[in-house]
Amino acid sequence: MEEYAELLFELRKKKGMTIEDARKLVIDPLYLGCLIIKAGDADGQLAGARNTTGNVLRPALQIIKTTPGITCVSGAMLLLTKAPDYGEHGTVVMGDVAVTPVPDANQLAQIAVCTAETARAVAGIEPRVAMLSFSTKGSAKHEVVDKVTEALKIAKEMEPELKIDGELQADAALVPHIGESKAPNSEIAGHANVLIVPCLEVGNISYKLVERLGNATAIGPILQGIARPVNDLSRGCSVDDVYKMIAITSNQAIAAKENN
Repeated sequence: MEEYAELLFELRKKKGMTIEDARKLVIDPLYLGCLIIKAGDADGQLAGARNTTGNVLRPALQIIKTTPGITCVSGAMLLLTKAPDYGEHGTVVMGDVAVTPVPDANQLAQIAVCTAETARAVAGIEPRVAMLSFSTKGSAKHEVVDKVTEALKIAKEMEPELKIDGELQADAALVPHIGESKAPNSEIAGHANVLIVPCLEVGNISYKLVERLGNATAIGPILQGIARPVNDLSRGCSVDDVYKMIAITSNQAIAAKENN
């Protein structure tokens, strides 16, 4: 405990933290878990059954910090649907559904890149990313559409090899014949397996509609953008939820080691 307290003090002393403050905080399992990860003694953390998302994220951002090149933490949802013709044999990854209410273009680009990595690490699929909007390839004009097209440009600069396109309506992103009709020159339209929504409101509503009306299994949210996996459970979580998120956190940890 003293070693971890000293580590916390070194990390936060420029913010005014004293060693006495650190010794008090290290008793908190949320701080202790992040310190164990920071010291290289563990690979990931799962919490939240008795804590708010804010309480889970605060020590993670103070101690582990964000992934290099990423400033925006977000949450992805793994949707296992009963529609095998869409996504990756019915599997779709959607982001952001949990953290950033109204991302700007730069944040939206980061969400796209991070959600693509989550698709690789957690779902084992090669991502084909659609930046969603109410417009497809200029069919409508609005500042929120402009944000999506700007985010697409930034995401391509961040990860040039990433298969990504936008702006696409949801049907154009998922349904092959509609994608071919609305965006005939796009390799993503009609074949997307990763969906990036323009704001949190859209993401949260969308995945819950798919889950309830489409009888899909929704797993997550899976936090992304933190340098090591730290995931947040709902305070109403079941044993099955905990089990699935342990598996997801483990796969994120494996991917993080491989990327290093």
